[in-house]
Amino acid sequence: MLVLSRKKDEKIVIGENITLMVIEIRGDKVRLGIDAPRDVAVHREEVYDAIQRESEQKQAD
Repeated sequence: MLVLSRKKDEKIVIGENITLMVIEIRGDKVRLGIDAPRDVAVHREEVYDAIQRESEQKQAD
């Protein structure tokens, strides 16, 4: 895992077409902006896990 430090309004570039930007830092929470192509799925981890469970359940049925 790569660990980076960023300040407000600083960015991280992933590949050629994904950019993460620190929008706001408030206490222990960080708001991120993600700019990615429409064909790249971007989810919070808990949403991604729910999608995976639902997919696995459909395959089992």
